[in-house]
Amino acid sequence: MKAGATVNEIFYNMIFKRKSFHIFRNVEGEITEEELRIIKEKYETFSPLYENIKTELRIVPSEKTTCKRGQDYCILLYSEQKDGYLHNIGYLGEQLDLLLSSMNIGALWFGIGKTEEKSENDLDYVIMLAIKKVNDEKKFRKDMFKSKRKELSEVLSGNYFKDIINIARFAPSACNTQPWKVISEKDKLTVYRYKKPGKRGIMPADKVAYYNRIDIGIFLLFLELCLGHEGINFERKLFSDDGDINREDTLVAEYYIKE
Repeated sequence: MKAGATVNEIFYNMIFKRKSFHIFRNVEGEITEEELRIIKEKYETFSPLYENIKTELRIVPSEKTTCKRGQDYCILLYSEQKDGYLHNIGYLGEQLDLLLSSMNIGALWFGIGKTEEKSENDLDYVIMLAIKKVNDEKKFRKDMFKSKRKELSEVLSGNYFKDIINIARFAPSACNTQPWKVISEKDKLTVYRYKKPGKRGIMPADKVAYYNRIDIGIFLLFLELCLGHEGINFERKLFSDDGDINREDTLVAEYYIKE
């Protein structure tokens, strides 16, 4: 971290470094108790997408989950089940992912992982991130633009904010489905959760909308970090997303650009 850098600018820089560690092979390092404490403390400072939704974090040893990717711990995320809670967990959890990258801790969003810790303070388990210390910084991403992502033309309609969406489109998503579309106007960005008819990759059909709503929360964080990095002020309006799997485009958010 650079001295004097804001948290948001640190997170923005980590967009280019982070990667999904699908398996922790040939990765040395051990997360310290101090680092675990920092993770928990920092989570409490993160900005949620929805202020009225309670969430909690719990860090457990790997053997307390079904995740077997060579990780040391898993971060379990819990939430009230309110409208927007999945988007909210994606938004908060990706702040964790970027924080972890800044600490040289590798992470993997592990959607299919299960745990016996089904609730925490009456909040329901949503998803986990597998984590492990990575002593060699070269193990992180060297060139984000070599990652497999949809072309900008598939994500963006409109001629405005191309540079911003070109970065935001590298947000991670379940099975790399990249379920987002953006319409850009001179003073407005409109974000949709997009599901191509008949396409779901290897995900079970009944889980597509669940994970893709988490994905959209991740994308919104990337989008806002990119806007902030460019010094662009905005007002955000969020819309209800019922997870309808038969709808191709679901309106998620509108960003009104302020002078």
